[in-house]
Formats: sequence, C-alpha cells, structure tokens
Amino acid sequence: MKSVLMTALLLFAAPPAPAQGSKFEVPDPQEIPVALMVDLSNGQTLFARDPDRRFMPASVTKVMTTFLAFELIDAGKIDLAQIFTMSSNAFDNWHRVGSTMFLSEDARITVDQLLHGVTTVSANDGSVVLAEGAAGSVDAWTSLMNAKAAEIGMRDSRFYSPNGYPDEGRTFVSANDLVRLASAMIKRHPEKFRHFIGQEMYEYDGITQYNHDPLIGRVEGADGIKTGFTNEAGYTYLGTAQRGPRRLAMVVAGADRASIRNRAAVSFMEWGFDAFESRRLFENGEIIAAASLQNANARSLPLRSGGPLRISVPKGSNPEVTLALSYEGPLRAPVEAGEKVAELEITIEGMEPFSVPLFAAQAAEKASFFQRIANGITGMFA
Repeated sequence: MKSVLMTALLLFAAPPAPAQGSKFEVPDPQEIPVALMVDLSNGQTLFARDPDRRFMPASVTKVMTTFLAFELIDAGKIDLAQIFTMSSNAFDNWHRVGSTMFLSEDARITVDQLLHGVTTVSANDGSVVLAEGAAGSVDAWTSLMNAKAAEIGMRDSRFYSPNGYPDEGRTFVSANDLVRLASAMIKRHPEKFRHFIGQEMYEYDGITQYNHDPLIGRVEGADGIKTGFTNEAGYTYLGTAQRGPRRLAMVVAGADRASIRNRAAVSFMEWGFDAFESRRLFENGEIIAAASLQNANARSLPLRSGGPLRISVPKGSNPEVTLALSYEGPLRAPVEAGEKVAELEITIEGMEPFSVPLFAAQAAEKASFFQRIANGITGMFA
C-alpha cells in the first residue's frame, strides 16, 4: 500500500516580498509553440508549454546517438580510440548530405573524432559511420536507441535514424523526453559531456567548422547541446547552462526561422536564471524523514536526498512550500544503504509540484526471532 507519512508546511524566515520580475522573457507562443525549462539540480519545472507534444527533432536526434555512444563506451563495447571505416553504402547515401564531416569513401576515423563531428558540426555522415561501426547496421543502432530511450523513461519518443534526417515523421520526441535525455547524459557521463559538448569549433581533415549553438559564447555558463532544423520540423534547440548550484535545461521547438529560435533560446535561458533564485531546503546528507519498516532490525529507516536539496522560487518572493513523503510501505527488510525507497513531493505556492527521490541513509537487516517478538510487543502498545 502507498503511505504518505509526512506533510510539513515550510515558510521561509524572510518577510514576504513582491516578485521582482525579469527583463528577459519566455518565448512567444506565436513564434515558439513548444517550450520547456527545467532546473536539473532537482527536476523542478520552471516553465512548460506543450511539454508532451510530439514533434520531429531533426538533428537533435544526434543527442540520443551521442548518449548511446557514451553508454556503450562505459560498458566496454566500443572505445574512443577504436577506428571505424566509412562503408560504400554510407558514402553513397551520406557523402555531403546536409551537415557533414566531408568523410571520404573508406575513411578510417576514430570514435572520438566521430563524436566530435556529431556533437560540434552535426555530421550526418559521422552519425551513420558511428552507427554502422558500433552496431553493425543503422537498423541495429536505432533499435539500441529506442531501447535506451525506454530505459530512461522517454515515453513519447521514437527513433528511426541516427541523425534525424527527414523520414516522414517516423522519428519524433517530446520536450519532456529531451530534458530527460539531457539529464541522463549529464548525470551519467559528466566527463564525456564536458569533453564533447559545447565546443565552439572542430577541425577534421583540414576543414574547420563552427558550432551553430545559439548559447555558446552568448550566455554565461552555457554548455549548449544541440540545434536541429529540417523544413518539416522547423527550428529546434535543446540546451543547458549552469551558474552556481543551478543547472537549467531548456527546449524550444517549432520556430519558423533560425533567428527566432536563437533569440528565444538566449532570452529564455537568461529568464530562467534571472527570474528565479535558489533556496536551500536540506544540506547534503541531512536526514529528511523516516519510513516505517516491517520485519526488520529497526522500526523505522532514516531517509536522505541524493545531495543538497534546493528549490527555485520567483525572485523576491516568499512562497509557502509543502513537503509530503510518499512510498509503498511499510518497507520490508533487507534494504541496502543508498537504495531508492521513497519520494519527497514538493509543492511551491503558485508553481507546478514536483518530486525528488529519497534514499535509505543506512541499511536495514531482517529481524531476528527475538527482534520480531520485541517489535510485535512494541507494536501492541504503539
């Protein structure tokens, strides 16, 4: 059964103050039909417009190709120094098609070079060479893409190519799914993210090309991630930036012109930092609540978050914050220390509720015979 064991009303100590507003703006719905801003430090949604609407991602598809490659590298299935060869089929279909690394037929190129080509210059040819080299075929690679998407909870996405080239709408995503993908990439592969994402330029075979990311060099703390465009999809962008403890991820999709998308992306990200401020709820390692235990060597289990727990609130405001503990309980031993066992549901006045995972602060073992007797007696008088 589901247990909600704690409900607490938290009021910040400072006296109420009016929100200050921001000189930056959220995207105009007439120009940007899909827009989403999420604080990745806690999963809090700061702004959402049609976040579950399915749309064609164009080259933003390559973020999933990049993430899958990172996963395969960590699993030991491919290596950054490994060399792949451009097949005749890949050359015939992708030589100088759309954005490209200008790979020659039978080109021998490392996984590291391919990933730089995919992330920095959006190489369609590089994406296909990576897919064929790592999985044996494009079909096998896209099967892996879809399996990985399902694993991380991308419920409204489907991939039919490694590069997002027009395929009559068979490849689609949602803004919420793209933020899930960005979050997984950053949390699971922080070093690879820093190595490959946000580079301003890349040179291969004597050809220098520049990253078209609208945030890099324009927004403080920006890593960028990926732009996308086809005639069918319009102009799309998935990006991220970090300032202090806050890392924001944003999606804008469906713009008619690159200039509209780029202007909206910059203003939207600046708005996310300018219109909100970060407030601390709990320090790293601080015990937040306790869950009931059954048939264990203790009657309750202390819970903590995975790190410092902060929230974003409108700048200058003092909203009420309600916390509720939710889990399937009572919990049954054994429970390992660090195991995810509950969620803390956070409701901030005037904002969309969200939840963060809570973890066992210590292990819980099965109760011995005598402990079960003692627990039963204690329970009778509790």
